[in-house]
Amino acid sequence: MTSAKQLVTAICTAFFILGSCLEASAGEQVQQWPEISGSWSGKLSIGPASLNIVFNFSKDQDGNLTCTMESPDQGSGLFPATVEIAGADSIAITVPGISASYSGRLLTDSVSGEITSAKGTFRQNGMAMPLDLKYGKPIIFRPQTPVAPFPYRTEEVTFRNGDALLSGTLTYPVGYSVEKDMKVPAVIMVTGSGQQNRDEEIFSHKPFLVIADYLARNGIASLRYDDRGTGSSTGDPSSVTMQSNFSDAMAGLALLDSLGCFSMTGILGHSEGGTLALMAGAEGKADFVISLAGAAVSGKEILLSQNRTALEQAGTPQAITGDYCTMLEKVLDCRIQMKGQRDTGNAAQAAVKARGIVDSLAGSTGSALPKGALDNLAAVLAQDSPWIDSFISCTPQEFLDGVACPVFAANGSLDTQVDAGQNLGTLRDLLPANPHSVIREYPGLNHLFQHCKSGSPSEYGELIETFSRDLLKDIAEWISSLEAGAQAEGMH
Repeated sequence: MTSAKQLVTAICTAFFILGSCLEASAGEQVQQWPEISGSWSGKLSIGPASLNIVFNFSKDQDGNLTCTMESPDQGSGLFPATVEIAGADSIAITVPGISASYSGRLLTDSVSGEITSAKGTFRQNGMAMPLDLKYGKPIIFRPQTPVAPFPYRTEEVTFRNGDALLSGTLTYPVGYSVEKDMKVPAVIMVTGSGQQNRDEEIFSHKPFLVIADYLARNGIASLRYDDRGTGSSTGDPSSVTMQSNFSDAMAGLALLDSLGCFSMTGILGHSEGGTLALMAGAEGKADFVISLAGAAVSGKEILLSQNRTALEQAGTPQAITGDYCTMLEKVLDCRIQMKGQRDTGNAAQAAVKARGIVDSLAGSTGSALPKGALDNLAAVLAQDSPWIDSFISCTPQEFLDGVACPVFAANGSLDTQVDAGQNLGTLRDLLPANPHSVIREYPGLNHLFQHCKSGSPSEYGELIETFSRDLLKDIAEWISSLEAGAQAEGMH
């Protein structure tokens, strides 16, 4: 939840960013292969996690084989694919829209001659990853995902921020009536890092949809929206920064305030969205703030913590882990110092320059990291990403003492992306005292607030739980308590 992200890990992990498409295209075969149709799928290993990849085959009216590809874990939709080679024992497919391809060897049953599987390689953006296919689509259970009909009303809305038109869903509580001039609390939901849809969909989980449904059944309205350049929202995703994400969220909050039917409006943000919610609180733009695994320390500290945890969980020797994190800190410092000064117009020159800097740093620190680790650090330094620059430069410690509104901050004890102790401890130290604020660590929950074993991102797609029911209950009760308190004060 953020291309495989080639810059280490971000606050909310998204392993592929696949473009969007609407319809499939036919491919021209070199020769006819044994009968194959329907969907064939396999798991693609991406760092610590895996993604289901599906190829859908059919034939057009002329008998030509057609194909589309999808990544159901991400809700990516269908991507047109072209079958370049279809022989008796081989297959080659290109997916131009995402600069990807697949080539493999077809395995058949020795008796029937029917295709049983394909063993091959998936390639994208210079990376090659093993991918074996078998017949059928993966069965993904997500029992918490709400299913229509709903006992509440929803409304499709749009709001503009500069050149971006953002599209979202406004969900009213059960029993809400404009005619009765009802006033209810409302929240705008802000996603984590990486462009995500309004449900914050990842690995077929739709946490924001689950939250919106629960709040609606408990008297609270909500607005969730597609990030710019995603879903039905327009705008250039390549130029996104934390500041532009904040500005988009504030435009959505202004929409809620302009409707005049909400008693109070707050921000519920997850991961990066949690940090943006705290920023809104510091600027006095929200009546209340809910930060779910939001970073309270700098982006640089978050990335260092994430990488150290990931290396330790992978069993990396302590010396290499220490050297890598030392080097990563220096590389991130270089990015901060070079902000706005890198030559982003020539990727090849940027890569050469970055590798020279990394080799120099390795020499000065006496690092003995393997070539692959140095290559990765050079890629971190060379990557042209306005968002990364804004993220590693963000220091919430500088504005937390300005948050005057009530704050509900939660982290899972097994969160490996935004460490609970580090971030909740910072909030306890720096947030102004407020009798209505709650800062709580939830035992056994990961970064997505699922009950888990290790907290590793590799578990996200395997768990059927989307979002802790205990936390849903606590969020709704906390907002309701603020509403009740405000009403009581208004009576006096």
